[in-house]
Amino acid sequence: MPTSKDVARLAGVSQSTVSYVMSGRRPISEETRKRVEDAMAQLAFQPNAGARALASRRSQVIGLAIPFVPDLHMGSIMEFISVIAATARQSDYDILLITDDEGPEGLERVVGQQLVDGLIIMQVAGDDARVPVIRKLPVPSVLIGVPEKRAGLECIDADFELAGTMCVEELARLGHENVILVDWQDTVVTRHVNYVKRFHRGVDKAAAAAGVKVIRTPGRVTIAGMEKAITKALKENTGIPAFIAPEGANQDLLVEALTNLGLVLGKDVSVVVNCPDRLAERQRIPLTTIWMEPDEVSRRAVRMIVRDLTDPQSRPHEDLELIKPVLKRRKSTIRPRSQR
Repeated sequence: MPTSKDVARLAGVSQSTVSYVMSGRRPISEETRKRVEDAMAQLAFQPNAGARALASRRSQVIGLAIPFVPDLHMGSIMEFISVIAATARQSDYDILLITDDEGPEGLERVVGQQLVDGLIIMQVAGDDARVPVIRKLPVPSVLIGVPEKRAGLECIDADFELAGTMCVEELARLGHENVILVDWQDTVVTRHVNYVKRFHRGVDKAAAAAGVKVIRTPGRVTIAGMEKAITKALKENTGIPAFIAPEGANQDLLVEALTNLGLVLGKDVSVVVNCPDRLAERQRIPLTTIWMEPDEVSRRAVRMIVRDLTDPQSRPHEDLELIKPVLKRRKSTIRPRSQR
């Protein structure tokens, strides 16, 4: 296995110069740095992570704080985790998962023990108990989500308010006078995560502008529960019903419940769900979707924290980036009146 001494010999520099190139502790000319990096590549040299961390006082680890809540749709969470981990590796960082078992104290612990260089925070509540701690920590943090008081914080998320608006405007365009909003699961709603409130705000604003009535029904975890909730909502509905299901956990339950009730998607009822193209297009009746771009949100969150770590001078005092959702029309929504 090649050593830093072998790299130094091939590059024609001292062993200490190789160490400085790896640690970044001293300025090195671009010509010398390139010779060292070319030698490392030629020899397939892998720096010892522990030694590099000791030299640079960096762990090369980003903490990812996620509260694992019972009944939370883990498929959606795993989409974020997999993209975050892959994007971090591209910048030579690893990911350390921090669950909610310790609460905000867990963040203080991993930072205090120098286990992480920075933090990405997920499932952000409007009044999140982690935010006051984050403000005091000596490492940069990026929030996937938007707390009510975001001054001094870097935040990124899908534009859930715009997503709610787009769903209602699409269904109003199709001629629906009512929309039935199948809400997130109770475990999500009771946590007061901010994206739920923002989606509701977009739905309500668009409905008021279009003269559309919004009928709310809670998300359910069983087919029987979903059928019962839908049946109740349909009693308040007039005209051809239209459903919006922004949580992935509700998608399959909603489609199956409507089918069990004898309603054909795209003919008797319109349905707009939040799910990836690959799942929407596998359905017997392909689903119209409002997609929140979790992959793009995840990639940009990692790029933000890596920027803060590699170039602290460019770190903004606060930042908010909202990723535009994508609406894709398929066969689960009815045709406009003019085309019937």
